[in-house]
Order: sequence, then C-alpha cells, then structure tokens
Amino acid sequence: MASAAEQLAANLNFSAFGKASELKKRIWFTLGALLVYRLGTYIPLPGINPDALAQAFSAAQSGLLGLFNMFAGGAVGRMAIFALGIMPYISASIIIQLLTTVVPALEQLKKEGEQGRKAINQYTRYLTVVLALFQAYAIATGLEAATNVVIDSGWFFRFTTTVTLLGGTMFLMWLGEQITARGIGNGISLIIFAGIVAELPMAIAGTLELGRQGAISTVLILGIVILSVVVIAFIVFMERAQRRLLIQYPKRQVGNRVFQGESSHLPLKLNTSGVIPPIFASSLLLIPATLSSFSSADAPAWLTTINALTGHGQPIYMLLYASLIVFFAFFYTAIVFNPTDTADNLKKHGGFIPGIRPGERTAEYIDYVLTRITLVGAGYLVIVCLLPEFLISATGVPFYFGGTSLLIVVSVTMDTVAQIQGHLLAHQYEGLVKKAKLGGKRR
Repeated sequence: MASAAEQLAANLNFSAFGKASELKKRIWFTLGALLVYRLGTYIPLPGINPDALAQAFSAAQSGLLGLFNMFAGGAVGRMAIFALGIMPYISASIIIQLLTTVVPALEQLKKEGEQGRKAINQYTRYLTVVLALFQAYAIATGLEAATNVVIDSGWFFRFTTTVTLLGGTMFLMWLGEQITARGIGNGISLIIFAGIVAELPMAIAGTLELGRQGAISTVLILGIVILSVVVIAFIVFMERAQRRLLIQYPKRQVGNRVFQGESSHLPLKLNTSGVIPPIFASSLLLIPATLSSFSSADAPAWLTTINALTGHGQPIYMLLYASLIVFFAFFYTAIVFNPTDTADNLKKHGGFIPGIRPGERTAEYIDYVLTRITLVGAGYLVIVCLLPEFLISATGVPFYFGGTSLLIVVSVTMDTVAQIQGHLLAHQYEGLVKKAKLGGKRR
C-alpha cells in the first residue's frame, strides 16, 4: 500500500497549485526578480562606444570571454552594469570555504550553527567587494586599452566604471539572497540559469543561420540536436542516481510490547556536489582572463600567452578545467557530508549497517563508499563539461553549446521543481490538518 506521502504526491495537480497562495507569491517574486536582472543586463556603462565594443568583443569572444558572457546573460557583450555578474561572489565563496578547512577560527564558526553561518556569509560579502573592485578596475583599464572603445578615457571613467560594476555585482548578490529567502530555488543558481537560458536562443539561431549559409552541414546540426537530447537524459539519470546503504535498527521493548527491528536506507547521491564544481572551476579560470580578454595589440607577452592557452579546445585549458572540477567535486562533498557525524548519529539512534561495527568502522565504510561514488560523479561532470570543448575542436561550432550550460539548466530546473513539489506537499498536509481539527470540533 502506498504511503501517505506517496498518496499526496499522486494527488498533486493544477487545482492544488491554484490553492497554494503562498507558493504562487514565491513564484511571482522569483519571476519579478529575474526580470529585474534581465533588464539590468541591457543598461550599458556610461562612456562606451557600442560599435567599437562590438568589434572588440567579436574578436575576443572565442575564448573564456564567451563563457563569461554566457554566465552574465550577454551583459559582457553589451558591457552592461551587470557585466561582472555574480562570479565575484562565487569566487569569494570558494576562497572562504577553502579557508574554513585551514583556519581554526572559521572552522569553529562553521560548527556554531546559524550564528556561525551568518558570520561566514558576512565575511563572504566583504571578500566579494574586494574581488569585485579588483575585477571592475581591471575591466575599466582593459576597456581603455582597447581601440576606440572608451569615448573619454581617464581617471573619471575608471572610477565611474569601477563603482558601477561593483554596485551591479552587490545588487545581484542581494537579489540572489532575496530569491532564496522569499522566492523559489537557490537565488544565485537561478541568476546564472536565467543568463544561460536567455543566451541559448540566440546561440541556436546563430547555428541555424550558419547552416542556412552552408558553413555548417545539416547533418551536423541534427547531430548536435540529438547529442543535446542525449546529454540532457544522461544528466537527469546521473543527478537522480543514488547508492543506498541498508540501515538496520534493533528490536525495541516498550513496556510489555516488543517491536520488531526496522530497516531503512542511507541515500548517497552519485553527484553530491551538484553544479558547484563546474561553476567554481569556471569562475577561477575567468579571473586571470578578465584583464587579458580586452587587451590591445601591444599587451604584455604573458597576457597574450594566457589568451592563447585558455582558448576553447586548448589542452592546458581542458586539463585545468577537468582538474578543478574533480578537486571541487571531492572538496564540496567533504564539506556538505561528514561520514563521522553520520556514523555517530546512527549509533545514537541504535542504527547500524549489517556486517559493519557501529562507530569508527561505520564512518570508514561510509567514507569508502562515498569516495568511490564521488569519483564516478566527478568523472561524469568532467565528461559533460568538456563535451563542448571537443565539439568546438572537432567541428568548429562557434558558440558554447551543451556541457556546462545544459548541466546548470537541467540541475537548477530539477532542484526548483523539487522545491515547488515540496511546497505543494506542505500545503496538502496543512489542508489535512485543518480538516482533522474541524472534524474533531464537530465530534
């Protein structure tokens, strides 16, 4: 017989959605916030020559700048007030999380619960300001170095550009936190998701135009479409994959009654880290490319070398990208899941894994299983994220299609839908509780 939760899930429909007023308010708030973000990507920086900017960007977008533009929702190509996007905040989160493993004070804050989490979030905001200042000033000087992009160069332009880009990043950080608190889904992930979705139609239209002109064959376009569908199905399968460890609970005696031992499962996701590794890896690779992407012809030799080595399809870029994805897959999994704490909680509640002694041996076994499945999950992320790099190298498709973008879009969509279903289930439970209370009063 189906459980109560399964029966409620089966009864979820549009009528239940229509009655969930709190959920509708959250969805409307999320859509409104994303609309504000999209409008901001069309407000240009002052003092920019749009024609010269378009020429400079078209010459540099084949490298990491194209990926940066995709994450920023096209704001880089238009040099809008949100051109920095949310990447400085993500970079600051990476640094703070790395420091929590080596700095005892931050590690202690992490263990203090909600208050410690608020303090760490505040440190992340401060570091975001520092990184955004550095990157915004680098973009301002890089724009001045480009030919005819800046109408009136000088310190006033650098100051206004730096302040505007910094304000845009801080506003996006605040907007993402508001979406997380008052909307549906993770705000930072949804902002990146909105930027990717907004750019994909233009990328698809560009590919179809190349096919119409004969630059790309029809067979290749059909192959890309089929490959995208296969990648989406593969991502959904891997994101839902779990390794379930059998947990057995002993018999319990309450008074004169003896209750049989129960069994349950400890689900371990194949990809515990989600989309965090490719986002973190991309943000780190974008930091050195911020200045070099808009360099002039007389730029230093090391900047030219960075541009050459970090282009799509370059072996060093793909090696660095794959290594960072694997590193952050293990690192983030270690942060969000502690085998020792899990083993201690099982021992306190009398649970054990059959054939494994409770306590330290259980923690070692969970860590062993988690390491193996994380290795598989990291390999899956590397395959999906490097797929477009091999596609660009082999076929010359001139835009970032599939891979990281599809991974983020599919994963964020699945997480958001899961949260919507959770709100609907909570609304159904509230309705059942109210009916039970009313029935009790009538009786």
